[in-house]
Amino acid sequence: MRVIGLAGWSGAGKTTLLVRLIPVLRARDLRVATLKHAHHAFDVDQPGKDSFRHREAGACEVIVSSSRRTVQIREVEEEARLPDLLRRLGPCDLAVIEGFKREAHPKLEVYRHANGRPALHPDDPRIVAVASDHPFPEAGRPVVPLDALEAVADIVLARSEPLAAVLERLESRKVQFHGAAD
Repeated sequence: MRVIGLAGWSGAGKTTLLVRLIPVLRARDLRVATLKHAHHAFDVDQPGKDSFRHREAGACEVIVSSSRRTVQIREVEEEARLPDLLRRLGPCDLAVIEGFKREAHPKLEVYRHANGRPALHPDDPRIVAVASDHPFPEAGRPVVPLDALEAVADIVLARSEPLAAVLERLESRKVQFHGAAD
């Protein structure tokens, strides 16, 4: 499995790009998994469904399984760490992380000029390329148009890194940060 992230400010079009990119990657016979960070409380369960009623009754974890998919809903005390989430992924060729922009995995910045926010890549060496509606001639990394999906797919595949290398970097960063605070 190889790993890359999509990073950018809210409203930049990360999800839009990702849902357009997945079919391009699938057409290349790749199994693609996604991992999405949410900044707020969210619920994938529907009121009135059995699994919702189980959680509402106090279950700390609910697994719903069928012949086609499995969903696990777990109430947590603290947010899961990116390395732990990556380890939970099933077999795939490419894992694309949406969000987690401050983590140390390779990232493609999604930048939309009309968003009015500054670019992330000048301050983040882990941004390996930029998909943008704005030229960045001095970016020091590849910049492709947001709508150039084949070019974005080429960059995602070329700049993604093996899971083991990403996990090693994320874990060593955890030790550095925790060690500095102790």
